[in-house]
Amino acid sequence: MAFVKRVALAPRAVRQLRRVRSVYLAGMLLSAFVLISYDDSAAAGRQTVIAGVLLAVFAALLTLTAVQLWRHGRTEHCSTAKKLTRVV
Repeated sequence: MAFVKRVALAPRAVRQLRRVRSVYLAGMLLSAFVLISYDDSAAAGRQTVIAGVLLAVFAALLTLTAVQLWRHGRTEHCSTAKKLTRVV
């Protein structure tokens, strides 16, 4: 079993990660819309490639942000995680 070091994030970092999620989601939606809007792939080859790359980048950033927030929420020993975790 690999050693995993759990590091709690600062409250400011957690707030920034939560705010930036909407930016990444908007980027993904906009890139997906651009990909869907191009009907003729021969005429818009470079644009579809760029939109596809942007979609992949925004998806990766959103995934990394979600994983960081999930890992931070799972740290029971961290008082910051206890304070910032929403109780449902």
